[in-house]
Amino acid sequence: MSISSAPQHPIKIMHRWCVAIATVLLLSACAQLPKNVERPVSAALASTTGSALAILVQQRHDAASARFDSGFVLLDGPQAAYGSRLALVESAQKTLDLQYYAIHADASTGRLLAGVRDAAARGVRVRILIDDFHSTGRDALVLGLAFEKNIEMRMFNPLAGDRDSSLSRIANSLGEASRVQQRMHNKLFLADNVMGVAGGRNLGDAYFGNSTIGNFVDLDVLAAGPIVRDLSRSFDTYWNNERSYPVETLVTQEALTRIRNRAREADTGKTSGVRDLSRTDDGPKPAEDEPLPEDTNPTPEQRAHAWDQKAIDLGKAAFVWAPAVVLADQPGKIEPDNSSPNAGDGRAPALVISQQSDKQNRPANQSLDVAADLAAGSETVVEGLLQLIGQSRRDLLITSPYFVPGDDMKQVFAAARARGVRVRVLTNSLASNDAPVAHVGYARHREEMLAMGVELYELRSGRADFGSAFGASGASVTGASKAMLHSKVLVLDSRLLVVGSMNLDLRSQLQNTEVALLIRSDELSRIATAQIEAALREGAWHVELADGKLIWRAPKGSGLQDTTTEPDASASLRFLLKLFGPLAPDKLL
Repeated sequence: MSISSAPQHPIKIMHRWCVAIATVLLLSACAQLPKNVERPVSAALASTTGSALAILVQQRHDAASARFDSGFVLLDGPQAAYGSRLALVESAQKTLDLQYYAIHADASTGRLLAGVRDAAARGVRVRILIDDFHSTGRDALVLGLAFEKNIEMRMFNPLAGDRDSSLSRIANSLGEASRVQQRMHNKLFLADNVMGVAGGRNLGDAYFGNSTIGNFVDLDVLAAGPIVRDLSRSFDTYWNNERSYPVETLVTQEALTRIRNRAREADTGKTSGVRDLSRTDDGPKPAEDEPLPEDTNPTPEQRAHAWDQKAIDLGKAAFVWAPAVVLADQPGKIEPDNSSPNAGDGRAPALVISQQSDKQNRPANQSLDVAADLAAGSETVVEGLLQLIGQSRRDLLITSPYFVPGDDMKQVFAAARARGVRVRVLTNSLASNDAPVAHVGYARHREEMLAMGVELYELRSGRADFGSAFGASGASVTGASKAMLHSKVLVLDSRLLVVGSMNLDLRSQLQNTEVALLIRSDELSRIATAQIEAALREGAWHVELADGKLIWRAPKGSGLQDTTTEPDASASLRFLLKLFGPLAPDKLL
């Protein structure tokens, strides 16, 4: 089962539309991306002196007598994740830089983007970079921000064609199937180049506990200090890349008006409203006549939830000060359009940015330096993480929504087990996976991973309260919705914590671009481990291999029974995946 407010894997969408595309090809002419596009170069602030956020960070640092310059807070639930972004929007005085795979035009995003537009109106320079795969139909209305004063918006690796329909855009891109499969999966939310959020969440109801259908269990990090400048440098690399097209070169205001009008007609008589950012004395409120994505029109409860959320108090955030590095794929990992006049830079090594200001603390920071040096020799973020896993000595704890281990991943895990390393992996069950076809790639390697001693856990789809899955603050506003794992976390030897946008699958390794924070902190590693272990005990099926057969052990205290079939998944879904799963190659899942 999938939900419309959550982005789906490109191959999943292409499979679903394969028949319809043939019809579209007969009816539409092939569109092309614009040529000779002007992309004014811009960069993050050279200095943050004088920014209220910069002053706050320095005060918090000095009050803690911190040894290291950068601070971190684990955002262990949707309310903290949402409130932190609201706080950054409200506190920004100079710049806001947002980089996302998907931004949905729904209640939660409407509230957040209302604040972004207000920030631009008070003089904050806003840059928004979004991958182009999901910006169609009603979600395309988010692109209207590109026509606001002080807001620039660019789209990475765009598809040509009419934004009214994803079908026509994919049909126009059939000759570029390889490029279309390669997406910018990075997620960053940066304010004044001094504080920001990195992690797994896109922007939308399902990522902030506000979907009636299903909500994602996720984990973000609020970062402060010099490490944010490193995140900004990664953002700038993508922003100024030739694959980033200004929205104005791809869509007109007239086209957005047509989409809006059609959406209004389709929603006649339905409850609607958050996109137009009307105001009252109490601040921005949702308008009643603006459309939202199909099947995700907010209920009054959803709308109230989104607009009643409060920004967290950044002055009270419990920062842990620690050394860290940014690990990010270069945009050149995605091959440029062959028709581009500047094409040819091809695939590039992973970009590793060390926080030089903390290098002087070498005795406590040595393990981080070694880790960064290992990752620096890798071609991708995921390959860098595999290098780190190769250095593990005691314990490895991983959460990955899509876990599709290729041969090199399996070799790394086998070597770790041979060294006596305990390896535990939390991933989605078939029932909790928003892209069931991706589960096929995991399932075909499941028995082999168990045989080598890797411990596998699969999230229960019924964990809608999230109370033990990454913190009590993760409670969903809709108790009937299902839970879906979306966090991408690695804890190595209880000392190194990695939080980012990457999955441990071949798509993240070979095709999508990713970004991650690698933090050397016993305290943060302990916090993340406690949260994940609680989810393993109380919210996940423990998969075992007994007498050559798979068995799913029910979570303690759940009242459920052990089972020998994919739990909570229908027989028809299991049959379809068994029938068609072998046709889907791992690298496209």
